[in-house]
Amino acid sequence: MSTNNKWLQPAQPPPPLFTGEKERDLVKQINDELIEKVIGQAVVYYPIDFERTNFHQLYGEAIQKTFLPPIRVMALIELNNYNSTYTENIGIDFESNITIHFHRRRLTEDQDLFVRQGDFVLYGDIFYEITQLSESRLFGQIDNRMEIAAKCVAVREGTFNAE
Repeated sequence: MSTNNKWLQPAQPPPPLFTGEKERDLVKQINDELIEKVIGQAVVYYPIDFERTNFHQLYGEAIQKTFLPPIRVMALIELNNYNSTYTENIGIDFESNITIHFHRRRLTEDQDLFVRQGDFVLYGDIFYEITQLSESRLFGQIDNRMEIAAKCVAVREGTFNAE
């Protein structure tokens, strides 16, 4: 048997396929074009002003929130639930839930915006409050998050004043 084997194991494993910085930039560019030019769903985002809002020291909640100027954000909107119910002696109650799929890098790098629970968004003519956030990763890479999914609930009239 020859000791001169040309099929030796490499000293280091190969780099991950299709998940380098150039590939992540390509995914960002394609997502930007699809979301902004093809799909074109927009929301108006109202971020909380943390410097001017008085939060409770113990509970971390604020009854009166102060908001920064609104920002137009392109995203994918998923309508989850839209129904109305009638209760005798009370009237009609309407419920609407949406999930907004934000492109994370577009928000943080290009618009300097960070999605948080408690912020409000305007979609159509209905205001929604962000109640739950989740992030997905690119090909399972823990450091490369691509999307922020925000579950939102329609707020009752008078709860949020955009002016």
